[in-house]
Amino acid sequence: MFKISLYAFIVLATSPAFAQHAHHHSDGPTEVGQSAFAAISEIVEILEDDPETDWTKVNIGALQNHLVDMDLVTTRTKATLEANNKTVAITVSGQGEAVAAIQRMTAAHASMLAAETGWEIDVDQTTTGTVLRIAVSSENELARVTGLGFYGLMTIGAHHQAHHLQIALGDDPHH
Repeated sequence: MFKISLYAFIVLATSPAFAQHAHHHSDGPTEVGQSAFAAISEIVEILEDDPETDWTKVNIGALQNHLVDMDLVTTRTKATLEANNKTVAITVSGQGEAVAAIQRMTAAHASMLAAETGWEIDVDQTTTGTVLRIAVSSENELARVTGLGFYGLMTIGAHHQAHHLQIALGDDPHH
């Protein structure tokens, strides 16, 4: 029994997860809390580390507004999907402040999604949100779009961190 316990300790103690946990424990907590706060913290750290940061253009408030939109779209909306041949129509709807967030986020991400995937994408605003239409060229792409659904599609592409930095630096990547 002692050999098994000693072996388990050695395996755990030399694992990356244990080393990471032990390192974090000795340096104090590393999680900055809620995800929007963590995203802002990450961007502030990048700005602080860059001696070229033009602080007269930095606008963390704009980034916070964008993160609120992301939260509203993710947690306060409903998305329904209809596929017809190789075209998918996704109706995204919400109430109150979620409606404008849907409209801003869908319009902003449609062009990025089209550039990343090569799909033909159109967005129409409605009184409760948007209708996102995606035309694909194969059954495999159709399965990908329907499998991911609206919320999965919104994550495609590694543009979010750069996008957040651009917003924080006072640029408007949505126009």
